[in-house]
Amino acid sequence: MRATGHTEGVTSTAPAPTSGPAAADDSAAPVLRDFGGGPFGIYIHVPFCATRCGYCDFNTYTAGELGSSSSPQSWFEALRGELATAAQEFDALPTSTPAVETVFVGGGTPSLLGGDGLAGVLDAIRDNFTLAPGAEVTTESNPESTSPEFFERLRAAGYTRISLGMQSAAQHVLKILDRTHTPGRAVAAAREARAAGFDHVNLDLIYGTPGETDADLDASLDAVLSAGVDHVSAYSLIVEDGTALARRVRRGELPAPDDDVLAARYERIDSRLAAAGLHWYEVSNWSASDAGRCRHNLGYWDGGDWLGAGPGAHSHVGGVRWWNVKHPARYADQVATGGLPAAGWEALTDEERYTERVMLTVRLRTGLPLDDLDADGRAAAAKVVADGLAEIVADRLFLTDRGRLLADGVVRTLLT
Repeated sequence: MRATGHTEGVTSTAPAPTSGPAAADDSAAPVLRDFGGGPFGIYIHVPFCATRCGYCDFNTYTAGELGSSSSPQSWFEALRGELATAAQEFDALPTSTPAVETVFVGGGTPSLLGGDGLAGVLDAIRDNFTLAPGAEVTTESNPESTSPEFFERLRAAGYTRISLGMQSAAQHVLKILDRTHTPGRAVAAAREARAAGFDHVNLDLIYGTPGETDADLDASLDAVLSAGVDHVSAYSLIVEDGTALARRVRRGELPAPDDDVLAARYERIDSRLAAAGLHWYEVSNWSASDAGRCRHNLGYWDGGDWLGAGPGAHSHVGGVRWWNVKHPARYADQVATGGLPAAGWEALTDEERYTERVMLTVRLRTGLPLDDLDADGRAAAAKVVADGLAEIVADRLFLTDRGRLLADGVVRTLLT
């Protein structure tokens, strides 16, 4: 079981770019075909963080790392330019641009922009695209950079969903992760969001951090359940190459996460959440109702289209995928020259699209239609069923409880 040790809904939720014969010249702008017919969402990447967490390998920068090369204001002006350019590019496609079903502002730490800054982001989207009636609009937030007034401003601006990075209720675990918030602040922030009128609030957990005990996990789950949220994301800690955490593990200062411990922790999380009425709908995500599910992430998992705006963000429209330049200063410079600020792009082959369909859909509670599998895939499905990792009901393949623990292995078998 592999998940990212970061907050919900960031660009890594989407498939990573692949190289191959369909990949285009990295210096060229993406050549778009048309929309794919699925839901259309917009992801906004805010690259700023107050401090760098030791486990994080995402495209984020502290003020000290950026110096005078970039600022929230220069980022915002570039973002407005990218959104306007993307809208023009989409208007040239054969079909009209769909209404935006979901917006997700992630990072980084979007809450560092403040309520007015995040309201401005949503206004910039509205200036260039049409929000569908009942659109889901989410922002990630660090508990320490929120307040009752912050949530009230977001609610008035049109945000409908809040995702808070809690990670753990144990102070020593937060310290190992280099998280700056106090253990009780995430729960307090969740309650403040609900008091401001947000029906949909997510709390993120990371489990398997070196030094975390079963009692620490239970305390975290107790805190989550006391907050009254309708959504929980729980990710096993992954020690990513190039991070401060990876260096500490390599030097022997911290042990690497243990797979057996991670499996036991996952089972504990699932049991506690299910007993409280939050049920899994994707391997690492639980909700109290269908309405509480993250529609934006479901758009990724179901093969929808999305525009990713901001430094390093990834986009996908009709089988064409592109990814932006990473550094905020270079991103702003490239937006200023006109055109999309792409670092590279690729047109997905049928084989690549098949791989991603299997890889993402099998993780969903709704299962993978057998008709989506080729002959080899259907034969492999029989094997994972025989191994007790999945079951077939009404021509769909569903992971068993044990299969969820070994979801990556199931995917590898289906694609072998």
